[in-house]
Amino acid sequence: MMPLRDVTVVEFAGLGPVPFAGMVLAGLGANVIRVDRPGGPAIPDPMVGAVGRGKRSIALNLKQPAAIDVALQLVGRSDVLLEGFRPGVMERLGLGPDECLAANPDLVYGRMTGWGQDGPYSAMAGHDINYIGLAGALHAVGDAEREVPPLNLVGDGGGAMFLVAGVLAALHDRERSGGTVVDAAILDGAASLMSPFYELLSIDRWEDRRGVNLLDGGAPFYTTYATSDGRSMAVGALEPHFYAELLSGLGLDAGTLPDQYDPVGWQELREAIGARFATRTREEWTAVFEGTDACATPVLTLAEAPDHPHNTKRRVFGGPAGHRLPSPAPRFDGEKGVELSGNVEPGTDTAAILAELGYGSDEITSLRESGAAS
Repeated sequence: MMPLRDVTVVEFAGLGPVPFAGMVLAGLGANVIRVDRPGGPAIPDPMVGAVGRGKRSIALNLKQPAAIDVALQLVGRSDVLLEGFRPGVMERLGLGPDECLAANPDLVYGRMTGWGQDGPYSAMAGHDINYIGLAGALHAVGDAEREVPPLNLVGDGGGAMFLVAGVLAALHDRERSGGTVVDAAILDGAASLMSPFYELLSIDRWEDRRGVNLLDGGAPFYTTYATSDGRSMAVGALEPHFYAELLSGLGLDAGTLPDQYDPVGWQELREAIGARFATRTREEWTAVFEGTDACATPVLTLAEAPDHPHNTKRRVFGGPAGHRLPSPAPRFDGEKGVELSGNVEPGTDTAAILAELGYGSDEITSLRESGAAS
């Protein structure tokens, strides 16, 4: 099933959430056309191969009027536009919302920025770590001594999903309201993801420091433990009945231990649980807890995860050995999503896309010779 099989998306190439959002939409069946600069990005992005899957590419030099004309024609035949430049860049190119919605009144114009389209920081450079820092998210992740960046999952990953949600909502509403501009910001998304913790903080159920709370590694029943072979087990036994199964598997007697939810005894609990996990290997503990509700599972490396039996059964990853990548998500009617093709080089499909727009062979040659397209 491909819910977006009739949707065409124009993605202006960039870094961060936009290419990830384009890949997600491609995985839902959308025809995603990436507008690249001739020769590719000025600074090569080693991640582009992963987030470039399932797309076609047209290379346009957007500094040339002829290339802008091509871009507007492409927008005129598309359903969604995705761009992730700083505020004002698309307007200066002549590809802002006014121009694009004039060319296509039903267009969903998706904008992704770090700080947002307005505000004192809107024109500043930044990356995931900066945006989640201002949202309060970075402060909450790490140990007592220092913050630890959660890769770029919260800012870039979360931002991409908020952009996708906005685009899908706008597509759903398009027949009633027409085209619209979706203003997604990494900062806004990161703050939204932190909503439960801001609520807990407001009712004095969360301390505004790391390593002492229920879900930040402070609780000894929601953290990781080293095993005898230097690997780790993840423990998430929050509920009392799951916690009871954890203690049973570890061979610990709850009657000799502090109460689960009394923070005063958490250090003693941590030491007791840690001492038990240190007596066996990760695989031995995995065998003990497999099939139980103890919420104790192995911590796998990136190299290990694709070959775990559960992941192989669900086909969570695809591709050849040595280049395994996650499959599209979510699924519909139990089926795996679209099998995404690999990343394409900038301009791979330029001639084909121009032909689809109605350009003849002589016109395509002229665009190439002028440097407007490649």
